[in-house]
Amino acid sequence: MRKALYSFVYHRLLGWKSHVTVPHYDKCVICAAPHTSNWDLFIGKLFYGAMDKRASFMMKKEWFFFPLGLIFKAIGGIPVNRGRKSSLVEQMAQKFAESKSFNLAITPEGTRKANPEWKKGFYYIALKANVPIVLIGIDYPSKTISATKVVVPTGDFKKDIREIKLYFKEFKGKHPENFSIGNV
Repeated sequence: MRKALYSFVYHRLLGWKSHVTVPHYDKCVICAAPHTSNWDLFIGKLFYGAMDKRASFMMKKEWFFFPLGLIFKAIGGIPVNRGRKSSLVEQMAQKFAESKSFNLAITPEGTRKANPEWKKGFYYIALKANVPIVLIGIDYPSKTISATKVVVPTGDFKKDIREIKLYFKEFKGKHPENFSIGNV
């Protein structure tokens, strides 16, 4: 029922398409980009739900006020206190270790504005948890979300991040001017 509802809204009502060639992983970090609009979360959750999959996501704790907080938690939201000095990498790696199935979606830019200096947390979470990174690109002009590449972190951040950024170079967000892969 859930899958049918997500699929109906994603494909029929909104007219979005999917291009998926990667296998399903019980545990993975999902690197989703470009992230240029609040709509990305909604469209992304519909995409993943239409495939009958569930993914958690981290979001700044300020968004978890009543009643929105209840909704975000129900759909997989994990509130993050970005001001506290605690290791999100360690916390999320521990969550992977304790879970039989856990997909964690992260937008590498860390903001909806152009940021060529992507956050490194998604990479180090995957490395520490020993899970693959599934690359999911959102393309608003074609109304297509693609998942066609998986990167297994090697520990060579510069090499791996270049490969990851190059994957996203052709995708256009809702506001393309707010996306940058920087110099690669």
